[in-house]
Amino acid sequence: MSEKALAHRYKGSRTPVREAAVRLQQERLLRVVPNRGYFVSPITLRELNEVYEYRSAVECAAADLAARKGADPELLEQLTVLARTPYQGYDRKGCMAFIQADTAFHVGIARLSRNQMLERAVSEARCQMERIMYAAIDINYYGEFPLREHMQILDAIRNHDPQLARECMFQHIIQSKDKVLRLASSNPRQL
Repeated sequence: MSEKALAHRYKGSRTPVREAAVRLQQERLLRVVPNRGYFVSPITLRELNEVYEYRSAVECAAADLAARKGADPELLEQLTVLARTPYQGYDRKGCMAFIQADTAFHVGIARLSRNQMLERAVSEARCQMERIMYAAIDINYYGEFPLREHMQILDAIRNHDPQLARECMFQHIIQSKDKVLRLASSNPRQL
C-alpha cells in the first residue's frame, strides 16, 4: 500500500503513517520499496530461528530470575489464569484471544524477574512471536494447548527452583519452535 492510501484509509496525514512505517521497518515487519509502497516482510526460516534463539536466551533468564527473587503471589495468580485461557483450534477469535493471553503470560514471567531490561526484551520478542502465531492460525499451530508447560514453569517459580524454571521455559520454547518449523516447511507460503 502507498503512504497516501494508508493516510486516507485511517483518516490521518502522511506523517504519522511514515513514522509508523519507520518503526515497523525497524522491527522487520515492513519493507519499503521506493515508488511502489509498503509491503509486509515475509518471515524467513532464518528469522524464525533467530526469534526462537532470542526468546530462549531472554525468557529462560527471566524464568530463572523470577524463581531466584521470589514471586509476587498476585501476579502468579494472574499468570495462572492466563495459562488456562481456553481456545478451539478451529475458532479464529479463540486463537486470537489465546495469542494475547500467551503474550501476557510470557511478559508476566519477565515482570516476575523484576528486571525491566528483561521485561522489555521479552515484550520485543513477543512482537515477532505474535506475528508468527497469527500467521500460524490457518495452518493449525494450535493443535496442542501449552497449559501443562505453562503450569510447570509457574510451579518451578513458586518453588524457588531457578534451574527447573529455566529448563521448563527452554523446553516450552523448543517445542514451539520445532512445531512451527515443521509447519513452516510443510506450508512455506503460509508464514
